Amino acid sequence: MTEREPIAVVGLDCRFPGARNAQEYWSLLMDGRDGTDRVPEQRWDADRYYAAASAAPQSAREARPRGRSNSVRGGFIADPDAFDPGFFGIAPREATAMDPQQRLLLQCSWRAIEDAALAPQDLAGTETGVFVGVMANEWAYLQLADYDRITARYGSGNGYFMGANRVSYHLDLKGPSLAVDTACSSSLVAVHLAVNALRAKECDHALAAGTNLIMTPVINIFYAQAGLSAPDGRCKPFSASADGIGRAEGVAVLVLRRLSDALADRQPVYAVLKETGINQDGRSNGITAPNRWAQQRLIESVWRRAGVTADDIRFVEAHGTGTLLGDFIEAQALGELTSGRGSGSVALGSVKSNFGHAEGAAGIAGLIKAVLALHHRTVPPSRFADDENPKLDLSGRRLSLLRSPLKLPSGTVHAAVSSFGMGGSNAHAVLGSAPHAVHHSRHAAPGVFTLSARTPERLRANLLAQADALSRRPGSQLAQLCWTSNRVKSRLPHRAAVAAGDLPTLVAGLRKAAERAEGTARVDGGRRGVPSVAFAFTGQGAQHPRMTASWYRSCPAYARHLDEIDTLLAPHTGVSVRDQVLDADAEVQGARLAQPALFAVEYAMAATLTEAGIRPSYVIGHSIGEFAAACAAGALDVADAARLVARRGALMEKLPKDGGMLSVSLGATEVEPLLVGRARLGVAAVNGRRSTVIAGDLDELAAVEKELAERKVSVRRLTVSHAFHSPLMRPVVEEFRRECADVSDRRPALPVFSTVYGRELSGEETMDAAYWARQITEPVRFAEAAGALLATGVTHVVEIGPRAVLTPLLSTLRAEGDHAVSLHSAHPGEHAPGHRPQELFGELWCAGLTPDWDLLYDAADRVPRRLPPYLFDESFRSWRSGAAPGHPEPSTPSVPLGADTAAVPSGADRGESCPPAPAGAPPDPLAVLTRRLVCRVGGHDPQHVHDHDRLHEDLGFDSIRVMELKTRIEDALPQLGSLPIEDLLASLRTVADLVAYLRGQLPHGSATPLPMTMEGTR
Repeated sequence: MTEREPIAVVGLDCRFPGARNAQEYWSLLMDGRDGTDRVPEQRWDADRYYAAASAAPQSAREARPRGRSNSVRGGFIADPDAFDPGFFGIAPREATAMDPQQRLLLQCSWRAIEDAALAPQDLAGTETGVFVGVMANEWAYLQLADYDRITARYGSGNGYFMGANRVSYHLDLKGPSLAVDTACSSSLVAVHLAVNALRAKECDHALAAGTNLIMTPVINIFYAQAGLSAPDGRCKPFSASADGIGRAEGVAVLVLRRLSDALADRQPVYAVLKETGINQDGRSNGITAPNRWAQQRLIESVWRRAGVTADDIRFVEAHGTGTLLGDFIEAQALGELTSGRGSGSVALGSVKSNFGHAEGAAGIAGLIKAVLALHHRTVPPSRFADDENPKLDLSGRRLSLLRSPLKLPSGTVHAAVSSFGMGGSNAHAVLGSAPHAVHHSRHAAPGVFTLSARTPERLRANLLAQADALSRRPGSQLAQLCWTSNRVKSRLPHRAAVAAGDLPTLVAGLRKAAERAEGTARVDGGRRGVPSVAFAFTGQGAQHPRMTASWYRSCPAYARHLDEIDTLLAPHTGVSVRDQVLDADAEVQGARLAQPALFAVEYAMAATLTEAGIRPSYVIGHSIGEFAAACAAGALDVADAARLVARRGALMEKLPKDGGMLSVSLGATEVEPLLVGRARLGVAAVNGRRSTVIAGDLDELAAVEKELAERKVSVRRLTVSHAFHSPLMRPVVEEFRRECADVSDRRPALPVFSTVYGRELSGEETMDAAYWARQITEPVRFAEAAGALLATGVTHVVEIGPRAVLTPLLSTLRAEGDHAVSLHSAHPGEHAPGHRPQELFGELWCAGLTPDWDLLYDAADRVPRRLPPYLFDESFRSWRSGAAPGHPEPSTPSVPLGADTAAVPSGADRGESCPPAPAGAPPDPLAVLTRRLVCRVGGHDPQHVHDHDRLHEDLGFDSIRVMELKTRIEDALPQLGSLPIEDLLASLRTVADLVAYLRGQLPHGSATPLPMTMEGTR
């Protein structure tokens, strides 16, 4: 039989009793601990429904007291009511109506996808499948018993189908999405369906999940009445003391892919699903009784299709509930296959011994145990191995319970997992260990670790979690871990980036970033328009030995671009400018090489950023920087630019070195009188309102310097070889004009802010031969050009050059209210520590831009590595007790004061809270009323609702909530009449949009009431 496509388990997350995540789950198993506990008071009063075994008559099981459980113990997960609704754009009122299983599945799915080294947002819009095994829906029993309380929220908050559909909806997954109920085998059946969907190419990724929450004593009572319940609430599989089932709960999600796809993407693989299968008992000796022959046929079929025999199977994770009948039949069925094993025995176990029977999540609990065992190459011990039931004859069937962990051998190892449903639906799976993969990283390759979260508080918690985890990772994985963080952890609004060349530095940097997390600004995400970027290219004087060496060493894309431009320059310079720069040759300070060297590094930087997706909307260049700016704008061919800058530098180098440059703290108009009668001096640059550079003859310059010093004016002599942009440059102008004569005359593709004209090039203006000739002697009108650039509303200005020269100038030129972010591409000094390309990419990302991180890393470093998944905010709580079935008390969500997500605050509910108006401004009655209605419908804390909040993405307004909001608006503002829903939907992007729409609908001159309470707005 041809082996079918193996399916890789690439990611997982889980919560089970005694374990909040997969790491804790593995520790629980390896330590052989008991995860059971007394029924929490939050669930129900266990004593009220408890009847001890001694209280029941011994004569007949049927005579037990009706409506009574024989146990007060079980396996319960911690904080099942905790949720982060804001993270998923769910309104608090909707979250309170949701089955907690849906909430847990949402968070668990997100974390499992991240564990697969994938960004959940990258799966949005893809045909990713969601398959959820679920057996119980006790939340609906509690929520829907009071018919007077039922609203539209409760319909979407309940139902098995919504467990899967919620995940598909909120993560925008377009593949198959379904819930499966086959009782205890539900989640392993869901895995089987996911495997088949992947093989049929109905999806490329699949989330296979299981969930179970115990919210009422109903099933406990049923088990007790049916004689299936263990009095101590513990499952004791294959033990002589086995006396029934102990109930448990849990939630788990696996991320599955076709193995070939996972390997092609170098994705980490936990284990491989070789084959799965399902069948039914048919008519046996009772609908709830297991059928040995059906189990045996299923196992034989799956093993045959997987191409394995009993000799290949190292261990079996059994269904193993701890009922005498169930254990006996399962041992018989399995023993028919294993008893013929050539040598040794098959290890047998059941995770139910650790915390009980998780019912709808039982199959996936056992599957994850097997997956982790193959991943760690160790099988955990069985808790009741010392008390093996001799009647099962396990040794005769070549089966054994492990008293201690079993170390698995190298090479391919196989395991099997069974899960059987109470109604007779059986599931079985055969797994194999993951293929061995070796991914080598560059030695000591640097990287930038990125992390994002929904709030500053969550950012801090996640930074500390990553720091703790990374402190235990091999140092050789630094670049790979950083690259993974860039892919997986970089889409949320509060951000931190830490560049480092080794893991200890990274860990320390993450902890420092955590200390500053509270001050991080929220990345707008385009809510106020698409970010725009300008490149500002530095002029001569910024050059220094080994400039941009860190870029060349640690950014492969930059090295490639610098090599390319060096090749174009070499025929005109006679030497390798790249080598001169990187070797710190002193010649690079002279005009002949300084100008082509500056052009080369600036061109390579700009090309790297553009390739990384940081494309400029505008460019500006200071002096020689205009050549690289012209290339970036498409106004000058790079080959022509290379020839021109080389020729320009060579011509200037031949001029007498009898000139200098002086920076003075005066405006240009104040400088001009100083130049009267001094023909060999001129204004070389106007860099700011009180920052002007004079250039020319050294003697005349000295005289001006002395005069200004007497007037107490701050002056600074610049270290230059010539008096650039002065009358002393005139001898080379005509020759350079001839050099430029054959340069193609073309319009820039981007707006260019000319520092020759002090404004944007307009109309048919080009950077032609006349322009470049004029540029040699004309003053650099940077202040005027930069002012015009900033007036465009550009959001980010990136200085391109080897030193941050223009960045401080730009800060002095900003008009009031201008919030453009300035970033620079290089360190302030040649010996500055750190890794500037990585730092810059991190700064760009923290500023709201999205660079292509791949350009920072060699192919060998672009390997996914698992990182700890997201830590959600758990301040929101909502639960309904099962203490009084049929008479549920009101749901009582609660949020600590100051939490970033909130359920319905009592003040908002009564109309006592009012969103504050801006300082000094009277409250806008319509805006106040609108925000109140939004908060009332969604259940939001008014203190956390702002004009720019998006109603759909941030506040969770779906069609149901929009209809409710429409009704409340019409009730509160009857003068509007009936609002057309289509118009309302079109105007609902943000709270401010809604206010503007309503203002436009009000009759002219209509007064808007400012209600002091919520009366009339319910």
